Amino acid sequence: MLGKIVPFLLNSISIIMTLFPPFFNNLKGANRRLKDIEICVPIVYGTIAFYLGRKASESQSHKWTVYVRGAANEDLGAVIKHVVFQLHPSFNSPIRIVESPPFELSECGWGEFEIAISLFFHSDVCDKQLDLYHHLKLYPEDESGPQSTKKPVVMESYNEIVFPDPSECFFARVQNHPAVLVPQLPAGFSLPVPVENMNENGKGDTKDHPLSQWFINFSGADELLKIAAAREQVQAHIVKLRRQLSVIDGMPQPLKPASSYECK
Repeated sequence: MLGKIVPFLLNSISIIMTLFPPFFNNLKGANRRLKDIEICVPIVYGTIAFYLGRKASESQSHKWTVYVRGAANEDLGAVIKHVVFQLHPSFNSPIRIVESPPFELSECGWGEFEIAISLFFHSDVCDKQLDLYHHLKLYPEDESGPQSTKKPVVMESYNEIVFPDPSECFFARVQNHPAVLVPQLPAGFSLPVPVENMNENGKGDTKDHPLSQWFINFSGADELLKIAAAREQVQAHIVKLRRQLSVIDGMPQPLKPASSYECK
């Protein structure tokens, strides 16, 4: 009986793959890797804290927000699946999971502490989490006068996440994404059609965020992005040269005449 069922199932799978080749091609592309290629994602993570003034109490003197955003406030949902924020143990449910962009949470408190931020990526991006650490700062450096309720205390860090040898599906999904730096592929190289566009509505875009006026404009961020873009161009040129060398190595080499041999 089993001998009849197995061939039937294999034949059925073959028919389905024939009827729906784009779907199965995309599944295959999710596992294929682009060698000698790097994708770079600039990010900013940090906190903004407002003093509550007259509304402040002994246990709640500040309202603050911790977040992970694109370097130019773009939506990171095409790369990041969810973010885990680990707060001080004194908070109710100190481990918070934000499953959709914008990746942020707000709380009230009175003390400063270190916040652990764990980034989890989509399955075709990376199977390892990235752990970051950020110190929540509530009080300004200059404490000579009373703290303002209108001007917040802002602490941010800039970083770049580099993904070597990305999957074809990941590359196809972010190749035109404003938050992602991708190199140019060799001419004639085809990519699978993205299964879904995670940035279609830009729901995680923070350009119009109510706190965006306080976001730090990193003076060197533009230069860093230019350097990263130049690095990608150099890398693409290296890949091209490697391919040309491999072709040359495979060609038969002409024999040198005996008279040209020199012993030194």
